[in-house]
Amino acid sequence: MNLKRIFGALLTVLGIGGLIYTAILFVNSSDSNYAIKSLVVFGVLGIVFFIAGISLIRTTKDEA
Repeated sequence: MNLKRIFGALLTVLGIGGLIYTAILFVNSSDSNYAIKSLVVFGVLGIVFFIAGISLIRTTKDEA
């Protein structure tokens, strides 16, 4: 397995974790300013990590 693919898988898992954490915060949120800021921050970071990880996995060629 390639090092780039491992790093891509790690980024993908971190992105999924960030998106799940955002969903948990969304379900348990009240109408506070802190909740909205943390939802935006964790959601954007989760999406960025997920997309970066998936694209890194897809664009890395297998070398035998």
